[in-house]
Amino acid sequence: MVVASLSALLLVVAEAVVAIGAGFGEVEVVLVEMCDEPPQAARPRQVMIATKGGRRLIAPSIDRTGSPSSVAVAIAILTTYLSDYRVPLYRLLARRHDIEVLCYGGGERYAPAWFADLDHQLAAAEFPARRLDGGPREALTLGRRYDAVVAPFAGGALLPAAYAGAHRYGRPFVFWASIWHQPRSVAHAVALPMTRRIFRHSDAVLAYGEHVRRFVASFRGRDSDIFVAPQTVEPELFRRTVSDDEVSAFRASHGLGDGPLVLYAGRLVPEKGVEVITRAWPTVEADATLVVVGDGPLAPAVAGLTRTRALGPIPRAELPAAYAASACALLPSIPTPRFKEPWGLVCNEAFEQGRPMIATTAVGAVAGGLVRDGDTGLVIAPNDPTALARAIYLMLTDTALRTRLGAAAHSAVQPYTYDAMATAFDHALQAARANAA
Repeated sequence: MVVASLSALLLVVAEAVVAIGAGFGEVEVVLVEMCDEPPQAARPRQVMIATKGGRRLIAPSIDRTGSPSSVAVAIAILTTYLSDYRVPLYRLLARRHDIEVLCYGGGERYAPAWFADLDHQLAAAEFPARRLDGGPREALTLGRRYDAVVAPFAGGALLPAAYAGAHRYGRPFVFWASIWHQPRSVAHAVALPMTRRIFRHSDAVLAYGEHVRRFVASFRGRDSDIFVAPQTVEPELFRRTVSDDEVSAFRASHGLGDGPLVLYAGRLVPEKGVEVITRAWPTVEADATLVVVGDGPLAPAVAGLTRTRALGPIPRAELPAAYAASACALLPSIPTPRFKEPWGLVCNEAFEQGRPMIATTAVGAVAGGLVRDGDTGLVIAPNDPTALARAIYLMLTDTALRTRLGAAAHSAVQPYTYDAMATAFDHALQAARANAA
């Protein structure tokens, strides 16, 4: 294959990172040596810090001895989309640091329209944000423009490219970790040496929960520089009081009647345990309606269930009323070779409305300690329709249990805030600067 330039060859190598068998150390050397410019030492640079009255210039370099919340750092944060539940975090980080959120899209199958409309998200952003149009090639040069880089597990070749690009210029790299098991596929097996290197040698790690922290610590041999950024949803939307009139209007608009409701909200795909629901629900001997919100390949199977209303995707603003109208919510996710539920934000959403969850041990919010069996919800084994049916029946028929679990759920989710998330970022950045020095 003829490659027109070193830049084009660089792109080919970066995009092949997840599909070749070399150790990540070798790949990093290749990526660094093939760049158009020789590596340069980290340079002092002028940065902007957001303040209440605007932005002020900090020159000529970053104060690396201040407390986490007071240090101005030019940070590149890589992500797929500016999803509604992440925007408050980025807005808060922009008040504390000089950030730019770099979006690369992807992974939007069966997601609601609001999730994947990146053009609209960027136009509405109240903080610096743009597309990462250059893909892995641009990620390899992030250390030239930014004083720190934060990147998630998702994104294929973007993660190792961002890691190599930050370290090439002596910039701190923070890994935003979401997985708590090693995905099993040919591509993941080939990439495992690189993945392990990132786990072990990132300057600091942000974890979705304690379960992710434990998993990453098993690679690093320590957890002192792994910080839990608790998963959070918008409190102004999900924590607000939903009136009886709003609940009645929601029921009426979707033809749900006055009886008890059991809610599933999410993608209609096998790994979410939707097929388990289709086997369990017909055996639940209770006068109740299963309400299903979402889309996916299993939509026809759900629509054919007895005592079920499949609403399809609904506006995000309607979700609080859906939870408030329901007795409980379901997240019976099952593990697959490539997937294990990283968290499950529907748990936070339901808990904010004081509604308990029925979830499996394959759900991150269970492993991470938010959903606790007999305390904030009912926890069952994955892929067990009999156990799911039994748990649903118990929730529907034991009012005292349902009320107790709902109240405990509402209390348990209160510490899961954007301020706690941002504080974890602050400490991770401080640790990363110290480790990279």
